[in-house]
Amino acid sequence: MNKALHVFIYFFLVLAGVALYFESELNAKRELLVDRNRLQEDYFVKIAGTIECEDPPKDMTAEIKKDISPVKAEIVDTPETENVLEDYKSYLERDNLPTFKWETQQIREQLRAVYVTDDLGKIVMDGNRPLMKGKGTEDELLSSLLSACQNQQAKLNNTRAELRVLHEKLETVVDELNKLKPVARQDKVTIVERDEKIAKLEGEKTELETQIARIKGQIAELNQEIVSLKDDIVAANGETEAAKEELAKSQALVEKLKKHLQTLTVQLLGKGDGARGTAVASVPAGDKGTIVSADNEDMFAIVKFSPEAMRELKGNDLSQPIPAIEFGVKRPDGKGSDVFVGKIRLRQEIAGKNYIICDILLNWEQDKLRKDDVIFAD
Repeated sequence: MNKALHVFIYFFLVLAGVALYFESELNAKRELLVDRNRLQEDYFVKIAGTIECEDPPKDMTAEIKKDISPVKAEIVDTPETENVLEDYKSYLERDNLPTFKWETQQIREQLRAVYVTDDLGKIVMDGNRPLMKGKGTEDELLSSLLSACQNQQAKLNNTRAELRVLHEKLETVVDELNKLKPVARQDKVTIVERDEKIAKLEGEKTELETQIARIKGQIAELNQEIVSLKDDIVAANGETEAAKEELAKSQALVEKLKKHLQTLTVQLLGKGDGARGTAVASVPAGDKGTIVSADNEDMFAIVKFSPEAMRELKGNDLSQPIPAIEFGVKRPDGKGSDVFVGKIRLRQEIAGKNYIICDILLNWEQDKLRKDDVIFAD
């Protein structure tokens, strides 16, 4: 009997130890479950605060009128338009809708209520199992939150669909705008060019009007001169015979003066002034000067002679007249040689300087004379 009692006591002590072990483990698990439930409860409250609990009013509308009238060269006061956002769901833009507010103690207590209870606080049974779905339970709150999440997801999907539609419409509008931009730029360039042309024509018109006014004035003056000349002609008709006689006398006098002038020229150029000595007929060969200026149209040039050349032409005392002799003209070709350009003949000295005006001899012209060409005697 004592042995049996001892066995029972030992067995009871072992059971007590096992029970104590399980109790400590259960206490640890209970703290874990409590912390987990508190964490889940806090996050349910936070998540609920981000979910909209109401739908936006669906009577919202939006309107953007697009001009659809064709672009022509005419002014349209009231163009035809269409609403680009006619089928657009404007209520999707509504923001700041109310969200779930689960921070209250009452909601938190309902989140902890897993089972349905009656008025006396007893758990309502569904057969042999406690009833978990119903008013006042965690399931009721989570079901409403799930429904709101589904609605918000559907709204998000609708928003994405509307964004795709708007994207396509925006691409169409941008394509149309991009097509119009080059045309508009070309039109602007055309307008600018046309304005510049008009301004130029206006200036030319003003200038032509000024010229016309000046020409009209000249015509008026010419008409007056014509009238005066007609009067002179009428008056001169009576004096024609006397004028013819005077003209014949004048022509005879001119011929006589020409012959006398030729004689004086020969005397001056060939012999010079007898009181001043005989002019030089030729000069030694070599370079004598350079061309300062040449007028190939009127066939004359201005030559600057060196002091030595002037003494050769006018004598050591520079008292003799310039002889009517010819000089050659050459031009360096840049390769160490000279090119013959033509010939000149002395005509008139510029007093007090080493400059002489010369005639360009057309028969000897190989090229047009120009500044810095060299004058030489051969």
